[in-house]
Amino acid sequence: MSENEPRYAPGRVRDAILQVLRLTSEALSVKQIEDRVNKVMGPTPASSIRSYLLLNTPALFVREDRGIYRVRSEYSGGMQREMSRLPNWAQPFTIGNATLFHADCFDWIEKQEDNSIHAVVTDPPYGLHEYAPDQQLKLHNGKGGVWRIPPAFDGHVRSPLPRFTTLTDDQREQLRTFFFIWARLLLPKLVPGANVVVASNPLLSYILSGALADAGLERRGEIIRLVMTMRGGDRPKAAHEEFGDVSVMPRSMWEPWVIFRKPIEGRVQDNLRKWKAGGFRRQSPDKPFGDVIPSSPTRKNERALAPHPSLKPQAFLRRLVRGVLPLGEGTILDPFAGTGSTLAAAEVVGYLSIGIEKDRRYFELASEAIPKLIRFQPTGRG
Repeated sequence: MSENEPRYAPGRVRDAILQVLRLTSEALSVKQIEDRVNKVMGPTPASSIRSYLLLNTPALFVREDRGIYRVRSEYSGGMQREMSRLPNWAQPFTIGNATLFHADCFDWIEKQEDNSIHAVVTDPPYGLHEYAPDQQLKLHNGKGGVWRIPPAFDGHVRSPLPRFTTLTDDQREQLRTFFFIWARLLLPKLVPGANVVVASNPLLSYILSGALADAGLERRGEIIRLVMTMRGGDRPKAAHEEFGDVSVMPRSMWEPWVIFRKPIEGRVQDNLRKWKAGGFRRQSPDKPFGDVIPSSPTRKNERALAPHPSLKPQAFLRRLVRGVLPLGEGTILDPFAGTGSTLAAAEVVGYLSIGIEKDRRYFELASEAIPKLIRFQPTGRG
């Protein structure tokens, strides 16, 4: 190591390698690992990365081929989910101006051209933990795990909600790492001024915001979706009668969508002329795009078209999606596409859109749901 090369505490390089390999569904070459570690830590000696790979194989890492490594499954920490046997980047679903890929978004993003994405609108899986195979099995079985399965109420079965209050310190740190690495990979692919709008919740938005800011994106505020959720408001568990006038947490009546952007080049008007990005599209000539959007929970007839526990209503998404491209030009990316509701909203508005979905079941479901959501006619404020 030369005198000018950075020196890191023992184990930090190994931990960075472990982080980047957790967030992929494919084995990576040493060169790919070096590139991703450099994005996480800054310039890192290649010799250090190669040494730690050798020293920690096979204890932490599996050498699949010459210069090709993956993390051992027992150390994936629930962050890595196996892809089905679909060839990488094959058989995308397309309709109109929307394209949906069955892929790992970390790997897909890295392969894209720089300055090719004009906006991101997404509702990520927050964790990872609640979408790990064991937690998904408990969700589908209707009991146990971190998913809160509420009882029927007034003749309606409530949608499941993740119990974010059950996350451990380690799981919250995994969330921060997840979004930090995601944003570092995404940053060069965005055009200057591109909006990045990410759904969150009041319990975890600070982790998301900190990670995106640390990665180099500029915080630009929040969009508040005014909606009555099922989170909070409960009396103390097993002591309802004793503490009948107590709510353990406030009943949530809003949902934050954090707003970030890639730093602009020069003045806003210069950036708009060159990159078609750097602001929000006004609702009308005399009405700016606002950061409070009244909404309703996703209604039963819409949820039937695209059964997903986090489905957002089209009335809300269409308004949001329309606003993120200030000149109505460019490509919107949803890297955690779920059942494709963002793509459907973009298609209705008339924008180009790309979605990435890692889960084979949701990819297939989205392929059927997107055309139905495009045809859906919302009533009220959605």
